[in-house]
Amino acid sequence: MSVERLRQRAESDAKSSGCYLNPDPEVLLDLLDGLKRNEERYGYPSCPCRLASGIFKDDRDILCPCDYRDPDVQKYGSCYCGLYVRKDVFESETPLQQIPERRPLAKQVKAYVESSERPPPPKANASDRPPAEALGNRLWYCKQCGYVCFREAPPYICPICKAKREMFAAIALDIKFRG
Repeated sequence: MSVERLRQRAESDAKSSGCYLNPDPEVLLDLLDGLKRNEERYGYPSCPCRLASGIFKDDRDILCPCDYRDPDVQKYGSCYCGLYVRKDVFESETPLQQIPERRPLAKQVKAYVESSERPPPPKANASDRPPAEALGNRLWYCKQCGYVCFREAPPYICPICKAKREMFAAIALDIKFRG
């Protein structure tokens, strides 16, 4: 995937969640390049600012945009790496500030150990990934606007109506996967 395509994807996600992309063109290009390298390396777009383990199920929380983006942008004005920013930061009214790491230490350590103890994984294909049911994913819907997503836990904030996580409910699925 090209850096321009990644920028378009990130920009689309930013707009749908009420965020903006980093206004500094050099910083933005570096972050998108890191995201591209991670997607080529692992087969999925892990955050350019965090160490990924190379194991999809362990890195689910840092798939860009990561699970920590919305609370970081809301509280500090940007996500951990600065790819996504709030409007006041985008318009240079508020400077970027240092963001504390929200990712649990156990996941950080596991990523460090996994990435240092094994050779780089081959480029993954979608068919190489385990079925979604094996990852513990569930279908979630926002009771306020009807937005639906498929992941381990509901988002912190609905990207459509900005409802809090408590407004999400799980949808029971009765789907059999063929092997």
